Amino acid sequence: MLTALVTGAGRGIGLATARAFLGAGWRVLALDKDFSSFDLQGAERVEFDLRNLSAINKLVEQKGEIHTLVNNAGVLFCDPYDAIPEAHQREILAVNLEAPAALIESVSVQMKERRSGRIVNVGSVAAFTGHPDLWYGISKAGILNLTKAWARELGPHGVLVNAVAPGPTQTAMYDQLPQSRRDGVMKSAYSGRVCSPAEVAAAILWLGASCPEYVNGTTLDVNDGSYPR
Repeated sequence: MLTALVTGAGRGIGLATARAFLGAGWRVLALDKDFSSFDLQGAERVEFDLRNLSAINKLVEQKGEIHTLVNNAGVLFCDPYDAIPEAHQREILAVNLEAPAALIESVSVQMKERRSGRIVNVGSVAAFTGHPDLWYGISKAGILNLTKAWARELGPHGVLVNAVAPGPTQTAMYDQLPQSRRDGVMKSAYSGRVCSPAEVAAAILWLGASCPEYVNGTTLDVNDGSYPR
């Protein structure tokens, strides 16, 4: 049975992604530090804090074969530019960028040996503009660059590395945004609505399980034209 490791699987896009892979017949390792909203039967819960970067190698080694890695976990704080606590900056960079980099580095070892595997990174439309949440935007731009870098490195070994860039999606992260920002984004969404986590998960499942092997190093927009203003 194929195995998918999905980070941030306790809720939102991660939970929907875990559900999608499980429905496709995969073994699912659902990683999060909080499972209070997790209602998915059949997935293996992996309680882990991604800020603990030094423990990631051991975690991957303990979980055996991983055929698809989905780097979904992310944090955002909505701090103004001139009042960003250093602790928030550090947490954003650790969870949104450094942990995905460490997971890719670790899981790529076994994928290279098998000459197969897929990695899907969850970016954001925040990567493409000057984002109101400074370090969140920086981290998401970094994850898309990381995607291309690892795609180039792993492509010769039969491993695909791609990303999705969701727009406004109905998650707890979206709910914490000021209403004025939600209204602004909605004006540019072609359909005039937010995305559902299941719609993003469908794109992740395609990249992580069945897209053509020549789709590599790409970022798939799942944002309906909705870019931050």
